[in-house]
Amino acid sequence: MGYMKVDRLKQVLQSINGLVDQQVLVGVPDSTAGRKDDGAPLSNAEIGYIQENGAPEINLPARPHLVPGVAAAQPKTLPQLQKGVEAALDGDLDGAKRRMSMAGLAAQSSVRALINSGIGPALSEATLRNRARRGRKGAKEELASRAAGQQPSTELAKPLVDTAQYRNSITYVLRKRK
Repeated sequence: MGYMKVDRLKQVLQSINGLVDQQVLVGVPDSTAGRKDDGAPLSNAEIGYIQENGAPEINLPARPHLVPGVAAAQPKTLPQLQKGVEAALDGDLDGAKRRMSMAGLAAQSSVRALINSGIGPALSEATLRNRARRGRKGAKEELASRAAGQQPSTELAKPLVDTAQYRNSITYVLRKRK
């Protein structure tokens, strides 16, 4: 029985170079940073930065969600990235990109789940009153709960979720390194 040798070195090197040239980014890309409400003063990307880091000058506390959300996804993202490297070593650039996309999707889901869980600190009474005026049921219930002597909570009125536009704008992209 004979052996058939196939020289795939060129294909493998192209695949590795293609993989090294790519990166997975999670957050609010420029292409989806806009808001649906006309005349919105801030884009979703700006809102995310401010929420992640806080803005003491306007008494807005930091509510870290992007960095911790991506970090929490590592048990799911690292195996996908490892399989992506293996695919690249096999000369399968499309398979490597698929694995990178799977890692990005896992990180995106993790960040959105963290936001949905209610990131502290709880909303101020002024913010709750503003939301209640706009008909947000959770804000009304949280105000009533506080009036009844309960401690402030993020269960009824979630700090980063009002219209859900920001949360829904969080995604991932595969981009060529610059």
